[in-house]
Amino acid sequence: MSTLKRVNTTLALGTLCGLSPALLAQGFIEDSKATLTARNYYFDRDYKGESAQSATREWAQGFILRFTSGYTPGTVGFGLDAQAMLGLKLDSSPARTGTGLLPFDPRDRDPRDDYSELGLTGKVKVSRTELQAGTLAPFSPILFASPTRLLPQTFRGVQFKSQDIDNLTLSGGRLDRMNQRDSTNYQKITVAAPNRRFNGAAESDSFTYGGGDYQWSEQLVLKYYHAQLEDIYRQDYVGFVDNRAVANGRLKTDVRYHISGEDGPARAGKVDNRTFGVMSTYSLGAHSLGLGYMQLSGDTAMPYIAGSEPMVVSEGALSSEFLNPKERTWQVRYDYDFVALGVPGLKGMLRYLDGSRIELPNALGGSGRSESEKDIELSYVVQSGTFKNVALRLRHAWYRNDFASTAAFRDDNELRVNVDYTVALW
Repeated sequence: MSTLKRVNTTLALGTLCGLSPALLAQGFIEDSKATLTARNYYFDRDYKGESAQSATREWAQGFILRFTSGYTPGTVGFGLDAQAMLGLKLDSSPARTGTGLLPFDPRDRDPRDDYSELGLTGKVKVSRTELQAGTLAPFSPILFASPTRLLPQTFRGVQFKSQDIDNLTLSGGRLDRMNQRDSTNYQKITVAAPNRRFNGAAESDSFTYGGGDYQWSEQLVLKYYHAQLEDIYRQDYVGFVDNRAVANGRLKTDVRYHISGEDGPARAGKVDNRTFGVMSTYSLGAHSLGLGYMQLSGDTAMPYIAGSEPMVVSEGALSSEFLNPKERTWQVRYDYDFVALGVPGLKGMLRYLDGSRIELPNALGGSGRSESEKDIELSYVVQSGTFKNVALRLRHAWYRNDFASTAAFRDDNELRVNVDYTVALW
C-alpha cells in the first residue's frame, strides 16, 4: 500500500477509533448535517455535417447523499464526511453514448443501467486550519473538479485549507487518482487531449498544488497557485478579482493568467503555453453585461486535468473550451434577473464567443482555423409551496467551427435540461 493510501485510510477511518460515544456526540454529531440531492438530467448534443456519430443523447436520474460531520471537542478536532451517489439510466443506446452522464462498455458502447459509489473523507481541524484525506473535490483556479454532469468528478488524496492569517486563505494538496463523472473506478491522472493536443494516454501518480487568495482590500482579491502533474506538466496561475461600485452599479474585473511548461520527461508531449484572460462585467439593477478576451501564446494548448473544468474566462461554454494553440477569443455575455419583473427565482443568460487564429495539426485543418458558440440559459428556483427549492435549468448552445471533420470538436446544437431538488435530512 502506498504512503498516500495509508494516510487516506488513517484519516478517513482510523482517527475516529477509540473516541467515546460522549465525545462523538459533542460536536461530531451535534454539528453534523446531511442532504439528499435528486438530479434529473437530459443531455442532447446533435452533431452537424460529417460525423461518425450523429448525436450523443441520454437521459438519467441521479441521487447524491452527503453527510458532513462536525468536529470532536478539543484543540484538535476530528471528523468524517461521506458521500454516496447513484446514477440510473432512463434513456440511452449504444449509438448515443458519450454524454458523460452514464458509463458504457467500450467494446460495444452498451450503456450501463445503473452505477454507484461511496466516498469517505477524514478530516482534522486545528484553529482555522483543516486537513482532509480520502475522497476530495478540489475547487481552485488550478484544478476545478467538474460538477457539470449527473454525478460530480472526484479525486483521491490529501488537501488542506488554512485561514489562520487574517485576509489570507491558503490551500494545497496532493492527489494520486481521479474518478470521472461517468465512472465508479479510480484511475491514474491524465491530461485532457482533444484535437491531438497531448498524449491523453500518458498517466501520472501525482498531482500536487498549492497557493492562496489574499484580500488586499474590500474590493480586491489577489491569487497565486502552482501545480505539478508529475512527469507531464507544471503550471503557475496569477490573477485578481476587483469588484467595486461604479456610478449606480458595480464593475467586476476578473484577470487570469496561466503559465504552463513540461515536467520531467513530459510523457504527454511538449507543453509550452501562456493563457491570458480578462472578463469585465458591469451590473446595474437586474442587468449584467460582460465583455471578455482570452489569448493563448506558446507552441501548445493550455494543459488541464482530463474531465475537470479549465478555470479560464471562457468557463461555462458548453461545447468547447476555446483553448486551442494560438487561439484568440472574445466574448460578450448578458444576464438578467427577472425579480425586477416580479418573478423571483427566474434568471436568464445570453452569451456569444468567437475564437480565431487557431493552429491545428494539418490533418485537422492546419493554421487559421476558427470556432464560435452561442449560448442561452434559463434557470428557475421555486420560491415557496410544496416544491420550494426545486431548481430547473435549461441550456442551449449552437457551436460551429471550420476544423476538419475528424477533429474532436464538431459542429453541434446542444440542449441540456436538469432538475435538481436538495432536501436537508437534518
